[in-house]
Amino acid sequence: MNKRALIALAAVASLGAGLPTASYADVAFNAGLFSDYRFRGISQTRLKPAIQGGVDYSNGPFYVGAWASNIKWIKDFGGDADIEIDVYGGYKGEITKELTFDVGILTYAYPSNKLSPSADTTEIYGALTFGPATLKYSHAVTDTFANPDSKNSNYVDLSGTWEYMGVNITPHVGHQKIKGPFGGPGSYTDYSITVSKDFNGLVVSGSIVGTDADKAFYSSPVNGKFLGKSGVVVGVKYNF
Repeated sequence: MNKRALIALAAVASLGAGLPTASYADVAFNAGLFSDYRFRGISQTRLKPAIQGGVDYSNGPFYVGAWASNIKWIKDFGGDADIEIDVYGGYKGEITKELTFDVGILTYAYPSNKLSPSADTTEIYGALTFGPATLKYSHAVTDTFANPDSKNSNYVDLSGTWEYMGVNITPHVGHQKIKGPFGGPGSYTDYSITVSKDFNGLVVSGSIVGTDADKAFYSSPVNGKFLGKSGVVVGVKYNF
């Protein structure tokens, strides 16, 4: 694990230890297995399965957390990392009873990725939720996922969740804007619809995912497969 990832994980631990213990503090864990890891519509595992897990700590409106998954894309592009570790923290609040907000910072760390520029990316984000709908904006304060001169790239995400007979239906559309010399082929729109059901902590889900991403830019150099192709992702996750 590289120094940056170690520092980030230590920060999560220290933040959790430093927060006061109150009756509304909460720690939650999750672990899951998925047929593919799609991030903003693009496969991170070369259309192969992913094992994922995370931990979240919340105390009132404040929260911190960490999450990890296996990946393949960095080695595909000449780097040396096979895991992604996300570390984040933020603050949630209520503007009115119907309108809530969420602001925070998130670092995507790829230990020993050896890409130049580094694949490690930090974003600040803000989201507004009204009823079942959430609009979120994420803004990169570093270069973005190893794209050169891509600081200030951004991602806009609109999603909603509706429940019908115990089944959650979640449509989503987002747009990734990449700054810099690769902004043309690197920018794209993704979309998905997910159906999931919670069986006492065991969440079973299925998603239809697609993008209009540039096929040449987002294809694996290992097998030539388009990583943003339309497809179905199924998975199980246990929250405990």
